[in-house]
Amino acid sequence: MLRRTIARAGALLFLWTSALLTSSPATADMNPFARGPLADFLGLFRQQAVPRQIVPWDKGFSAGTVVVSTSERRLYYVLGDGRAIQYGVGVGREGFTWSGTKTVSMKREWPGWSPPQQMLRRRPDLPRYMPGGIDNPLGARAIYLGSSLYRIHGSNEPETIGAAVSSGCIRMTNRDVADLYDRVKVGGKVVVLR
Repeated sequence: MLRRTIARAGALLFLWTSALLTSSPATADMNPFARGPLADFLGLFRQQAVPRQIVPWDKGFSAGTVVVSTSERRLYYVLGDGRAIQYGVGVGREGFTWSGTKTVSMKREWPGWSPPQQMLRRRPDLPRYMPGGIDNPLGARAIYLGSSLYRIHGSNEPETIGAAVSSGCIRMTNRDVADLYDRVKVGGKVVVLR
């Protein structure tokens, strides 16, 4: 009986604390379920806003090609045999969209990040270098596209997937970019369509 009462009290305290911490913007930073290691762990069990799935594919690209449709905010990894894996992505906001064909030049796990000079001019408050890790904007993996400044990378802001918010890079959830990273080869082709 005492254990059941303590368990109920703990559950009520948990729910009350969660409601209190998420009820106002001023307390949002204090919510352990919004950011940090606990939020990252619990995020593994949440359904993604744009779930990864295998879809029919008849667009004519060969197996192993990555095709990004910025208008759909989807990335396709072509499997061949009329199939592709579809992922949700975040894309460049207005003024930062692009299209073309690139080659995967490099892949990195938990990469460090140095904002390009163009970004530093727009946002002088940014750090000059940020080591790899969960708070790094490149997330868990980065796939570098030729000699350009663009990458396909993870994100520490999964709520941006499906939106046009980046400075031209293609954002994915950390779970999805890790899956794509294991499939894509250096030298592989990436086609970005509008």
